[in-house]
Amino acid sequence: MLQSPTQVTGVRMKLIAWAIALAAAGLTPAAAQTPQAAQPIKEVAGPAAATAPSERAQGQSLDAANAPAPSTAPANPTATQPTATNFTHALPAKNIGVPIKAGTGLQEQVTEVGRTAAGFHNIWLLTVCVVICALVLALLGFAMIRFRRGANPTPSRTSHNTMLEVVWTLLPVLILVTIAVPSFRLLRTQYTPPPADLTVKVTGNQWFWVYSYPDNGGFEVVSNLLKEKKDVKPGDRFRTDADGPPLLAVDERMVIPAGKVVKFLVTSNDVIHAFWVPAFYSKIDANPGSVNEIWAKVDRPGVYFGQCTELCGARHGYMPIAVEVVPPEKFAEWIASKGGTMPGQKPAAPAATEAAAPAGATPAPTPAVAGPAAAQPATNQAATAQN
Repeated sequence: MLQSPTQVTGVRMKLIAWAIALAAAGLTPAAAQTPQAAQPIKEVAGPAAATAPSERAQGQSLDAANAPAPSTAPANPTATQPTATNFTHALPAKNIGVPIKAGTGLQEQVTEVGRTAAGFHNIWLLTVCVVICALVLALLGFAMIRFRRGANPTPSRTSHNTMLEVVWTLLPVLILVTIAVPSFRLLRTQYTPPPADLTVKVTGNQWFWVYSYPDNGGFEVVSNLLKEKKDVKPGDRFRTDADGPPLLAVDERMVIPAGKVVKFLVTSNDVIHAFWVPAFYSKIDANPGSVNEIWAKVDRPGVYFGQCTELCGARHGYMPIAVEVVPPEKFAEWIASKGGTMPGQKPAAPAATEAAAPAGATPAPTPAVAGPAAAQPATNQAATAQN
């Protein structure tokens, strides 16, 4: 039985659609079809850490290089577990530095720039919005009542009014000027940083953050999302309330000193990310191949959470940021716990340990170390590879 031209065309279209679907499936990268296996991230120490926090090995794919490292943390340690230097992480405060359920407006700001921006938004901009809305509503009501058909059986044929046209041209210009002046002042403050007391290099990866401290020996920490207890294997670390809220708690926090100007050098190893802590107000993109700069001076110690705010792939929503602000003396303890040094402080001499050995003992041969310095202990291993 012969088929009509319409039936033949329909069969052809179905075959073409199947061919396109099969071709697309064949071209899809394997990494996007199956979960990635966790790959260890090499810990970098010394000056090289400030410039190459996650170098790829020869022949290693970008996805494998960016995969989070397996965790070496003990089973479910709380956020206040002391380290070798007796440094203890702070507990997150209620409604400070975290999203508030059913909350409105900006988070409570803890930087001078943030407080200025919040005041500009809550007082000036909202006031202007209310005045404009009230004026437009009043004019609309006046026109509906004054020029209704019952009051004007014979409508006016006036087509121009010079005074009215001048007013409705100049009034919006004046409104924009009153908004622009404080806006430019805020932008100048935000992007004209004072001399920095500390520099932190922030590197975005799919889907975790690497924080490098070039002023403190060049060590780095790798920060990953902490999973819930039901999502981890027995014995692996999982999130507790001491770590932070769900989807915001991390295994390694960025730690900065209170009352100090901190300069953030933000970049990316793969795609575009965005570094944002709402309580600090400032937000900036992390672009591969370039370095952007923002700054913050936080006077209030505490734990402040943020997220990547640039769509960066399948697990974009699982890339949180946690910044812990501590007093300067506690910051020095944390630096020591990571094997770093404070500016002007000399690293501990290894000779002291050798002198404590028995006089007749023969020291064991030391393996060769590539690079100018030996690698730091892997104290900042990532805790999550998949969610």
